[in-house]
Amino acid sequence: MIQPIHDYVLLEKIPQEKKVGAIILATEKKSGTVATVIALGEGKRDEHGNLIPFVIKENDRVIYREYAGTEYEEDGHKYLLLKEEDILAVLKD
Repeated sequence: MIQPIHDYVLLEKIPQEKKVGAIILATEKKSGTVATVIALGEGKRDEHGNLIPFVIKENDRVIYREYAGTEYEEDGHKYLLLKEEDILAVLKD
């Protein structure tokens, strides 16, 4: 598994489903992209060297900025490595 460093976050992409009649198609939306937080780096440091904690936590479902980060695929899972600032919202149940 990948362990992010600094203020990077590892997300696992959640395929979006689209229903056409009785058939369900797995697609990825281009806007409003949703993923699950898998792992966090240690955080960002301010100008005095103090650690700024993450706003998000592992297992949060989030919406991230389109075209952000670096994609990585392993064992059939699609991951995305990006900075916390590219996460736009946390989805609440």
